Amino acid sequence: MPETAAAPPTPPIPLAALLAREDLGLRQIAGPVEAGAAVHMVHTSEMADPFPYLLGGELLLSAGVLLKDPDRYVSRIVQAGATALGFGLAPVYDTVPADLIEACDRHGLPLLEVPPQTTFTAVARAVWRLMAEARHRELRRVTQAQQGLAAAAARPDPVPAVLHQLAVRLEGWAVLLGPDGTELSSSGRVPSPEARAGVIRLARVVSPGTGPSPRPTPASATDTVSPPSASEPGAAGPAGPGVAAVSHFSAYALGGSRGLVLGLAAPAREAGDHTVAGVAVVLLSLLTAPHQGADAAGRSAALVRMLLGASPAKTAPLLGPGPWRVVHGQGGDDSPFAATALGAALGSALVDPDADGCVRVLLPAEREVGAQPGWTLGVSAPALPEELAAADAQAARTVRRATATRKALVRHRDTAPVSLDEARHRLAPLADSPALVETLRTWLSLHGSWDRTAAAMEIHRNTVRQRIARCQTLLDEDLDDADVRMELWFALRHG
Repeated sequence: MPETAAAPPTPPIPLAALLAREDLGLRQIAGPVEAGAAVHMVHTSEMADPFPYLLGGELLLSAGVLLKDPDRYVSRIVQAGATALGFGLAPVYDTVPADLIEACDRHGLPLLEVPPQTTFTAVARAVWRLMAEARHRELRRVTQAQQGLAAAAARPDPVPAVLHQLAVRLEGWAVLLGPDGTELSSSGRVPSPEARAGVIRLARVVSPGTGPSPRPTPASATDTVSPPSASEPGAAGPAGPGVAAVSHFSAYALGGSRGLVLGLAAPAREAGDHTVAGVAVVLLSLLTAPHQGADAAGRSAALVRMLLGASPAKTAPLLGPGPWRVVHGQGGDDSPFAATALGAALGSALVDPDADGCVRVLLPAEREVGAQPGWTLGVSAPALPEELAAADAQAARTVRRATATRKALVRHRDTAPVSLDEARHRLAPLADSPALVETLRTWLSLHGSWDRTAAAMEIHRNTVRQRIARCQTLLDEDLDDADVRMELWFALRHG
């Protein structure tokens, strides 16, 4: 499994942190001074138009060797999504050109002056070092949070203890909500009424409800708002006395808990917060899982009989009408509770750990299946009880494909036509990057040929590969899958 399946992503570094390095001597001379500006990578280019080689989030370094039209140059950098431009003094220019400064101010691009004694290599090295330090800090924080949550789960009052530990670690408010939005338990500084309403609204997004036909829902949802300032009418500051000011909300459906939802509200969201919340979700799912009743016992009996070779006709009455999904899991840790924890995270007590290391989980089709840290998952299409043998084979094939392609989760794809609304929703993660959209469109139209796509777009083939890899990450799709390519092509053509 790739490390990113269980570890938080490498956080970008604030542009301000780079400017604060006295040894570099960088100075911002144009563009907005934004506290949230972040550098994801460093790229050096002396091309007249570096746009084809930019992915977004870069600090672009240049000495202006081929700088002829500053306005177009800056506009193309902004169009590519770069964070800032670092302009090196000497050997080409003794001072930063005035028309470049004006262009950066006009287009809203931060412009940094790089003094002659500071090499571009030194700037890049400083960025990587700051990123490494930030990642190490985040990994330590996440590890300590995991240990604290595990210790809290062992207390006599585990649910309130886990919520308290989560609120402390995220410096916010943690609440356990019932399917109707009722607050069952909470911990942390009480947020404003608006923040509380925001968390409850997100809880409705992830809660499938408790009716006879629960709707399919995502496993989690997040939202960000700007807290009111003291200057706004009717606002007495960001929050009243004893009330926390928050701007980030999130909600997570708990597996196997009949519609329970974990809600979070915090003033900020760090790179590892989702990982910390995921640990809490697994623990709370285990702690709040209801005792197995008659229905669940019947389903367990049906699964056992199926695994022992009973016919679908005999097991269907015990399972209920369905539809169901079969999930195959590979990986996990070496503990004897790994399979049970996976079932709890997915919301099912129907778990079968095979001798070959594969864990099979059977769960209702409406339950959303998300990637689980440390696991490689293959998910079948929805199936009626009499179709479960075929669904089991689908899950086995998809988990093999996930392992081969190093994906955390692969689903058996339904080849039903994609509607226009679905197409637009599917491409939404690329909406802010026209360059990625056009690259994906061209690449798909040329049947995935790197060389022909590079020639058609007049960019380097490595840039094509980088952009397609970025598309695959943002879309969370397997672009090696022919069905996925077909559906994305439909979405691009008609969305």
